[in-house]
This record gives sequence, structure tokens and C-alpha cells, in this order.
Amino acid sequence: MAKPILLYTSLCFLVLFINGCLAHRQWQQQQEFNQCQLDSLDALEPNSRIEAEAGVIESWDPNDKQFQCVGVAVVRRTIEPHGLLLPQYTNTPQLMYIERGYGIFGAVLPGCPNTYQESQEQQQGQDRRSQERDQDRDQHQKIRNFRKGDIIALPAGVTHWLYNDGQSEVVALSLLDINNQANQLDQNPRHFYLAGNPEDEFQQHGRSARGSRRHQQKQGQGRREGGRHGQQQGQGKNLFSGFRAEDLAEVFNVNGDTIRNLQGLQEDRSNIVRVKGRLQVARPPRSREERERLERQEREQEREDEREQRESRRGGHGHGLARPPRSREERERLERQEREQEREDEREQRESRRGGHGHGRYNGIEETLCTLRLRENIHDPSRADIYNPEAGRISTLNSLNLPVLRWLQLSAEFGRLHRDAIYAPHWNRNAHSVIYVLRGRAQVQVVDDFGQTVFDDELQQDQILTVPQNFAVVKRASSDGFEWVAFKTNDRAQISPLAGRTSVLRAIPADVLANAFQLSQEDVSELKVNMEQQGNTLLRPSRSSSQRRAIA
Repeated sequence: MAKPILLYTSLCFLVLFINGCLAHRQWQQQQEFNQCQLDSLDALEPNSRIEAEAGVIESWDPNDKQFQCVGVAVVRRTIEPHGLLLPQYTNTPQLMYIERGYGIFGAVLPGCPNTYQESQEQQQGQDRRSQERDQDRDQHQKIRNFRKGDIIALPAGVTHWLYNDGQSEVVALSLLDINNQANQLDQNPRHFYLAGNPEDEFQQHGRSARGSRRHQQKQGQGRREGGRHGQQQGQGKNLFSGFRAEDLAEVFNVNGDTIRNLQGLQEDRSNIVRVKGRLQVARPPRSREERERLERQEREQEREDEREQRESRRGGHGHGLARPPRSREERERLERQEREQEREDEREQRESRRGGHGHGRYNGIEETLCTLRLRENIHDPSRADIYNPEAGRISTLNSLNLPVLRWLQLSAEFGRLHRDAIYAPHWNRNAHSVIYVLRGRAQVQVVDDFGQTVFDDELQQDQILTVPQNFAVVKRASSDGFEWVAFKTNDRAQISPLAGRTSVLRAIPADVLANAFQLSQEDVSELKVNMEQQGNTLLRPSRSSSQRRAIA
């Protein structure tokens, strides 16, 4: 009799626990929804800056009501030549956009084999016996290249690092999706550094006091533990600094000096450090010709951008085929890239046949997780999804062309508008949008569900504007043109345009429009015909500025 009663009681507690968890989750969701009761939006600029040894870190306040609404945080890092962003991971998935420069990065995927192995030439200066033993060669996971215009997708909890092996600065903008289901902590963006003595990248946004108290508590605890165990915990700010040094020494079987380095006791080693000489890692060699090619690509891209701006100021690209024009240099560059990709594919196939995936043993993971592409270039004009030679172009990146985004539930958009061009009014059907201005200026309007204009202002370079889901937005470029990248909180974000050939108005029966807007059938017919003639959602204004002022 006792067992049925015990079972019944356990089931009751389980039901109460589940109901409590669901209620808590619903309360959390309600709190998130309440964050989007916005009467106005603002163009936001970074308001925190950290000077590191080999770079600068700038962040936007994640506690701002706009970021709270869309559930993201944003940080921008500038890495100097030979600068290394120290290994770290975050509590959220993130998308990183390379605004400028090129280099290499690593992402450590748990359970995947170390497929890159150091050559004997790279072991010069080591003991000869060590060189002769294959197992003593350095092995690590795949090293990937990045360049301007790349989107890098990083899942939550995946350790990653970046290195600038170019001759100019690397600028990388990262969006952290705090509301993503992969984040089981709180609404604070967190970077867990494995090395150095890093500063909190959001330290001026309400987290510094908490971090300072925790650091003081840790130091006090370390002194107390030191009295009992004869060994003080580290006073750095990376993951290893929180463990007792004697435990780490026993785990890694190394001396105390190495442990102190692991714990980041060097006060001058912050988030971004400078590498002496060049970083020596096992990777397919980047020849001098390849480095020169990347530098040429940057210069060509700058010239192409300047050319598009000049043509934009002159009134567009003229007539002809509706596709982004390719110069002779661009065609040659694409042909070189194809040849290099073919050589890279052949090399990887040879390594695979030789057992390059860990001595021929497979664990079943490397065929899925371990071979995921984490990088895609969104800046290339030839991959534009929407193109109007007189207005500009838009490229989208989602889980269809970068499958890892399905895991992250994120996507991105790159856009460029020529002088006075318009990105027609539209709304994001299933995602929030975070717009970051790369260059130029635009007049932007955002309208909420009450028909109120919550933003009507100029958006400029380095500013961010968040557009909540279903809020309608329109962009009109200035005389300087307008270029942006937008992060969206859905792996297949979709827009619904209000103008153009695919407008929702064109899909509604004429009589419905006539009654809804109190228009005559002739007016409705003219409206639909005009939208058909407009083409896509990138529009070149047909009215002069004086006519626009007269209408206003």
C-alpha cells in the first residue's frame, strides 16, 4: 500500500514541477514581449570602449530597450596586424560580419577529430627525437580563412579565436542572440575566455559591479583556500583562474609557472594580444601570391565601391542586362578563385584517402557536425538576390545557402542603395532585424502596429537601428548612397513588401482594395499597373526632390 501512495505523491510533485516550469517559461516570454512596447526607436552608437594590446573592443549597451526587445547584444572588435583575439566562447549563438581585412580563425567543435597536423619543417628547433615521433607533432582542428564581407556563424559554447595575418586592420562586428533557446542562462551576454586576463566587453552596461564583487569574493576565497591547501587560486579573469593551482598542476602534469600562465596572471594580456613574428599553425600555406591577391582584392573592392558611388551620383548604371557588372579584373579574380578552390578540393580528397580524418577511424560525427561550413561571403556582387542597376542590390544569407544557420536560427542581409534610391516599404514577417550601417547615409522610417512613426531620422555610418518583427520600414539613400548589413533572428527570415511587383497589395483583389481604401476602380487599376512596372523592391525615384516636397 505504501508503494502506490509513494508513486502517487511522486507523480503529483512531478506535475506541480512541470506546471511551475511552464508557468515560469510563460512568465519569461511575457516579460520578453513586454520589452517591445516601444513608443520610439533611436539610432544607437557604441558606448563602451576597451583598449587592448593589439586592438580595440567597442560594444553597444545590451540593456537598451531596443536590444532588450529583439533580444540581442552587439560588439565590434578592431584587430591590428598580427593581433590575436584570444580563445573564447559565448553563452549564445553569434554571427560575425567581417567589415574590413582578412585573416584566419579556428572554431573547436566538440567531438571532432584534429585533422590538421604540423609538418616536420614547422618543428625546427625542437628535439630531434620529438621530430621523429609522429604523435608529438602538433595536431588541431581545421583552420579557416576569412576576408572582407564574410559572415562567420558560431554556435553557443563553441570555442573560437581570430588572427589578423594581413597588413591592415580587421574589423569584425558580432551579434549575440541572447533570446536564442541555446542560451539557458540569463539575458546577459557572456564571453568565457580560456586565456589571458580579459576585460568584460560589456563592463560599462551594469555588469561591472557584479563582476567586481565576484572577483573580490574569488580573491578572498583564494586566500582562505591558500591557507588550508598551501596554494592560492589565480587572480586572473579567464576560466582557469577560478581553479586551485595545485589541482590544475595535477590535472595537466605541468609545473607551477605553466599553471600561472594558464590562469592569466599577466596583467597586461587582455582580450586581444600581439603575436611576436607570425602565428605558426598547421594549415594549407598561404603563399606570398595569395596574400598579394587578397590585398589586390581589397584594393579592387575599394575601387569598385568608389566606381559604384560615382555612377550612383551620376544617376545609376544606365540600361542593359539587369545584373551586377563585372570588370575584367573581377572576372580574372573569379577564375583564379575557381582554380584555387579546385586545387583545395583535390588536396582535401587526397588527405581523406590517406586517412586524414584521424588515422582512418570515424565516429560518425565528422560527417555532419565536423564538416559544417561556418563561413560565407555576402559582399560579392555576383551573388546578389535582388538587383536593380539604377537602384542597388541586396544579398541574403540563410539556412538554404549556409546550413549551419538552421542550427543557430539566424540569417543576414547585405544591401547597397545608390544615390536617392529606395528600398520599398516592407516588414520582416518572422524575425527581428538589426541594421548596422557600413557606409553612407539614409533617411529611414519605421511604423508600428498603431500606424505611428516610431523612427523618422537619418541613419549614418557605424550606427545601429533595431526593427522589431512586423514593424514596417522604408529606406531612402542620401546623395552618398547607403550600405548596410542586417542580422535577423530567424534562419529563413522573410519580408512582405508593400510596393513593387511582389507587393501584398497586388495580391489582393481590386474590389477589396477599392472598398478598403475608398478608391475608384480606375485608381486601383493604376495602382496595380504601376507596381507591376516598378519591378522589384529596389526603386529609383521617378519624382524630383521639388515634387516630393510639394507632396509632403
